[in-house]
Amino acid sequence: MSDETDSEGLRERLTKQSEDTFGRLAEDLLANPLVSGAVARAFEARDKATSAQEAAFAALNIPSAADIERLTRRVRSVSQRLEGIEDGIDRVDERMASLASGAGIDQRLEAIESQLGALAHELGALREALPGAPEPVPARQERMKVSG
Repeated sequence: MSDETDSEGLRERLTKQSEDTFGRLAEDLLANPLVSGAVARAFEARDKATSAQEAAFAALNIPSAADIERLTRRVRSVSQRLEGIEDGIDRVDERMASLASGAGIDQRLEAIESQLGALAHELGALREALPGAPEPVPARQERMKVSG
């Protein structure tokens, strides 16, 4: 067990020493004006090459990666909107199908007619229960105009 502990400790020390060594090497390289200048020029050259590539693609009417990414995002957005519209149309279609079947409307109309019949019956019963109530006007005379 002590061999394992010693090997883990040795591994940790070697790792720490190598990290420190690489860190000092990187600092020394970046501190060197020749190396830092070369790195800066390499980045500038990369930027110029990228700009030249974009200009060449534009001249040849070839889309850049950014153009394709932007187009992909827009297509996804349109696709999501279209799915929402399709869902809405499906809901409207289901509602129209239920209305077209007429079962719901017929049932509602029958319920309303039965309630109106019950109300007319109750009104007739109330009219008869009132003492000295006038005779009801026949239905065919209700809309007759009386000149006078």
